[in-house]
Amino acid sequence: QVQLVESGGGLVQAGGSLRLSCVVSGSIFSINTMGWYRQAPGMQRELVARIFSVGITNYADSVKGRFTISRDNAKNTVYLQMNSLKPEDTAVYYCHVHRIAQDYWGQGTQVTVSS
Repeated sequence: QVQLVESGGGLVQAGGSLRLSCVVSGSIFSINTMGWYRQAPGMQRELVARIFSVGITNYADSVKGRFTISRDNAKNTVYLQMNSLKPEDTAVYYCHVHRIAQDYWGQGTQVTVSS
């Protein structure tokens, strides 16, 4: 089993920055990808960014150039640095891990960007 604990959400003005953190614990070997998804009210959950075990990263087009995903293997933590935030980035952000054909999710953290 894998446990994910997120932190770092909050309220910020447009143009501001936030950094989300996700501490991963449990059976952390053989993790394929670590990433962040988000879900706005009435919308489907969507991929924001992910990082593969070999270090390759993927980003949604809407966040390219503004968000950066990174990980600290020593701390078993994945981060999402979010800059130049826009009101349309408002959503619940979920940490995600894919490991041995299973998906694990954090509890979600609210990010609200005011205009």
